[in-house]
Amino acid sequence: MSENATSLKRQAGGIIPELWSLTLNKKLDKSGVGMKIVNKIFEAEIKHYGDTVHIGELGDVTISDYSEDSSTGGVTYQRVDATTQTLKLDQSKAFGIFLSDITIQQSQIKDLQKRFEKRAKTAIDLVKDTYILSSFADIQEDNLLGTDEVPITLTKDNVYSVFSWLAMKLKENNAIENLDDTVSKDNNPKDSLPYVVINPRVESILRQSPDFVHATDAGDKLLREGSIGAIAGLDVLVSTNLPTTENKVKIMAGINDAIAFAGNISNIEVIRDEKFFGDNIRGLYVYGKKTILPNALAGAIVNVEAADTVASA
Repeated sequence: MSENATSLKRQAGGIIPELWSLTLNKKLDKSGVGMKIVNKIFEAEIKHYGDTVHIGELGDVTISDYSEDSSTGGVTYQRVDATTQTLKLDQSKAFGIFLSDITIQQSQIKDLQKRFEKRAKTAIDLVKDTYILSSFADIQEDNLLGTDEVPITLTKDNVYSVFSWLAMKLKENNAIENLDDTVSKDNNPKDSLPYVVINPRVESILRQSPDFVHATDAGDKLLREGSIGAIAGLDVLVSTNLPTTENKVKIMAGINDAIAFAGNISNIEVIRDEKFFGDNIRGLYVYGKKTILPNALAGAIVNVEAADTVASA
């Protein structure tokens, strides 16, 4: 019996059935970009050998004057030191889903278990995204524009200047060799454009700037998957998982080599429930990150109240 038909006083409402759609409603998930901006080169090592990787880095080589003076000339030799950083899988998340036999039989939806597992994967992806973008806290003070107390007021008139400043800081720190509005011709993620991650409110202001190159206008330029375009030589990605307080938004720019990430699905298993007819599906995911090149990150804290302003015709 349809309660809706009865409440509307339809004829014979008591015999009008209610139906459940066989198409599950699309969920409005938060967008995630974290896995597109990290270095995953160490992931294979952790999966095969353990949960910790020690990353060695050679020190700088000193350049000295050379002459053939017999007493003071010649080559000076040095012992080059090395430093070590540690990447640990120190984060763990789990999911557990009960799936009733009756639900499977009566829902008439195929692959229901796989659909639930996909929803669990989406939830984990969003947790990872927020975790990766929390690397904003590792940005060094000299590479940061604005503060929580005094954010930069972002407008369509100064948005290009803000992104140019971020690009400048990356270039000053030798994070990239060349900054312009072209993109890498090499489809190697390691050599991809430096990126900047923004949220939809910053995007709203950015799209009003004539200096923003939309992805649809990029022509034969190579943009990474998910990019909406480029500005000041930075590949623009949008996420709703950036640290945000009211109208204050944190923008993070950098290169893929700055943040090392590794993750591993330790186990997914299905267990028959002891009390009810159905299956308990559970999974465990372990992961970790390390900002190994903090100088290769730059950021800005901006006020985005201008996103609420609609220009009059």
